[in-house]
Amino acid sequence: MADLQKEFNDYTKNLNKASKDENIKKAITRAVKSYRETTAETLDRFPHTPEMAEEVRGIKSNSIAHNSELLKQAMDSVERNKGKAFYAKDKQEALEMTAKIIGTGKTIVKGKSMLGEELSLREYLEEKGNEVWETDLGEFILQLNHEKPMHILSPSIHVPREKVAELFTKFFNKEVPPDIAQEVAVVRDFLREKYFTADVGISGANVVAADTGAMVIIENEGNVRLSTGAPPVHIVLVGIEKIVPTFQEAMKVTEVTWRYAQYGVPGYVNIISGPSKTGDIEKVTTYGAHGPKEFYVIFVDNGRSDMAKEEKFSEALHCLRCGGCMYECPVFQVTAGHFGHVYMSGIGAVWTAFVAGGLEKAAPLVFTCLRCGRCVERCPMKINVPSMIQKLRERVVCG
Repeated sequence: MADLQKEFNDYTKNLNKASKDENIKKAITRAVKSYRETTAETLDRFPHTPEMAEEVRGIKSNSIAHNSELLKQAMDSVERNKGKAFYAKDKQEALEMTAKIIGTGKTIVKGKSMLGEELSLREYLEEKGNEVWETDLGEFILQLNHEKPMHILSPSIHVPREKVAELFTKFFNKEVPPDIAQEVAVVRDFLREKYFTADVGISGANVVAADTGAMVIIENEGNVRLSTGAPPVHIVLVGIEKIVPTFQEAMKVTEVTWRYAQYGVPGYVNIISGPSKTGDIEKVTTYGAHGPKEFYVIFVDNGRSDMAKEEKFSEALHCLRCGGCMYECPVFQVTAGHFGHVYMSGIGAVWTAFVAGGLEKAAPLVFTCLRCGRCVERCPMKINVPSMIQKLRERVVCG
């Protein structure tokens, strides 16, 4: 009880501080306005999207119900494609598997991944003596500022351009003005060399097609394409809940995801199923062409199968990580990702309870959620977060 009381006290102090932060207020106000306007315009241009979202809800429900079979099929498909597939039951196994593949003294370029945050992946690999660079612009900002993400898609959403300019001026040791285009350009120049000298590229995946072993990765910056295409080794770490039966179903999941993430179409859709290959000489397939020579996929459980077994909470595994619910959450609008542990807002409280800290870490989040239901209205999967929050409150109180 004393530990739980301390958890509440520390969390409340941090949340109150965040609610008075003018940088958060300024940045989130801008972001919410932009998100709402862009998403409304996008769904107006592609009116079939809500109907497709209903179909995707069925796909996800079926996939979670048959996850064990789909996991085996996906792993077999990766191996058939000349990759190496592994299953990590928990956080420690996932980290140890990754470290064993990489070793020490390596340079690593990494794409944005909430699973990576869940595992504290960058920090672990750095402790093993590796140089790790976040290549997503928002994650790069947070890496330099020693902060955690404040949104699952826009991790540095709480940092206005003025603060970014101050941070970059200090890091790059030259004057960087608070002009977004110039801020982007200076990071582009810095990371360009990293992509082509890195030993390993690491990414997550938005969805995995079990029948083909294809990893589908949505992005806009082009950093994932460079991180996964230039280094000689590519490692994918992906949650087991991301697997669906077929490639066609995987593409429907990705389309709905990017629409509710406010994009008509993303800058890039990467489909990666194995190491690079060529058949241009005598039609003999040879692996290790221009891209990676080695391809590894680590399917991570870390509490997901336990969540799937509980009918009251398995629906949380339908989450597409579009991030739309957070922009509509009244608490998030005031505090950003401080309403969270690793995963944020109401849905984040559920994920925290099962995969990222346990019920003790989730408890303060559970009692912060207003259960207003605005997240459900925005969510393409219509995940009933208020109901799950109530069930978690009962567990905290009654044990």
